[in-house]
Amino acid sequence: MKQNNNISKLFIRIKHFVFPCLIAGLACLFSFTGKAGEKSLSSSKKVEIKPEEGKFNLYKEGEPYFIKGAVGWDFLEELTHSGANSLRTSPRLLDEAQRLGLTVLVNLPVASERSGFDYNNREAVQKQLDRVIKMVKEYKNHPAVLMWAIGNELDHIPGDKDYNLKMWDAVNEIAAKIKKIDPDHPVMTITGTGKMDKLKDIKERCPNLDLLGINAYADIVDIPEWLREYDWKKPYVVTEWGPSGWWQVPRNKQGVVIEETSTEKARVYRERYEKVILGDPLCLGSYVFLWTSNRQERTHTWFNMFHNNLKTQTVEVMQYMWTGTWPENLTPRIEKLTINQKKALDPIELSPESINIATVIASDPDQDDLTMEWELLPEPEKFGAYAGQGEVKPTPMENFILARQDHSIQFKITDTKSKNYRLFVYVYDGKGNVGVANVPFFVNGD
Repeated sequence: MKQNNNISKLFIRIKHFVFPCLIAGLACLFSFTGKAGEKSLSSSKKVEIKPEEGKFNLYKEGEPYFIKGAVGWDFLEELTHSGANSLRTSPRLLDEAQRLGLTVLVNLPVASERSGFDYNNREAVQKQLDRVIKMVKEYKNHPAVLMWAIGNELDHIPGDKDYNLKMWDAVNEIAAKIKKIDPDHPVMTITGTGKMDKLKDIKERCPNLDLLGINAYADIVDIPEWLREYDWKKPYVVTEWGPSGWWQVPRNKQGVVIEETSTEKARVYRERYEKVILGDPLCLGSYVFLWTSNRQERTHTWFNMFHNNLKTQTVEVMQYMWTGTWPENLTPRIEKLTINQKKALDPIELSPESINIATVIASDPDQDDLTMEWELLPEPEKFGAYAGQGEVKPTPMENFILARQDHSIQFKITDTKSKNYRLFVYVYDGKGNVGVANVPFFVNGD
């Protein structure tokens, strides 16, 4: 009887030890074989990119995720309301993005040669690597992180100067270290579209990148052809795009750039989004530029999707692109703005003390009552070397309006010096929306 009791106790011990191990082993086996295994593997990373049926798809926590994003730091509640799901910004907004249900393409502060960084200086390169990796370690487990972006347009040096190829080696080294400590979030670097043969250098020297970020404006339509010309085999995100850049538009007789109206911008936003971002199977989505108000670059209205905290027509277009539905109240449309019946592309030269007439043709889809505000600015004479850095809005001219009607004004320039000016009109609907246009002209004085 005692021997039987010992045998029973031994069986119980074996049962409690072996059976759980056997079950665990079977579970492990199935996790790498059957359908359950496929699901386990597909969700093993927080964010991953998969080639599928001739295209690339992005997955977040195992679910398809097409990037509907913006570059900016303001109006984030409105961004979410408009149907966006992501933000390109610095780590400081991760908590706010998480609160709003947005992910973040995290900009990592990697220096460029245009800012004076020397990629031949190995000590400086190592210190930069250490700073970046420290930041990645700090934020890699934040639930709002979507991807990492190593620098911004590191290849661009004003004057189209050649860059140091060691810069790409440093980018590749950063990417390798990031992927080692954080396999859950893809890594990119961001380029512009100038000197497109740089893609050969990136392919050769940056194999650790998971994808490419591309900033483009009027030339966004050339991205698909450019990538295929250089046999790019990885996906990309359009990390910055919007209206035609000031370097891409016509100029008047004096060489002053002509800005698109808010209505013209809305049209090209939609055309470019549909043709490239939705149309190219290599594209994983985009970040529209710029989800903010009154930032100065050539003008204080050029790239901003808001003016004086009010929505321009580009905001409503992006809501439609992101959600398939238009806002309940639409933005005023501007057909044209003229001075003495001449448009921006016409040569407009005024004499000092002459009386002139400016007219805007505008309408509102909702038949809202429209009000007009006019502003006259001298054209800046100095511009930032890169991306408007250091530029400030010029001081507006005072008391230039002699008389006004609903859609027009009489105005006079009292300055007798030869100078370029720009006349702005802001068309308000009283419902939080604004139409924006401007026309440059030249005062032919002493």
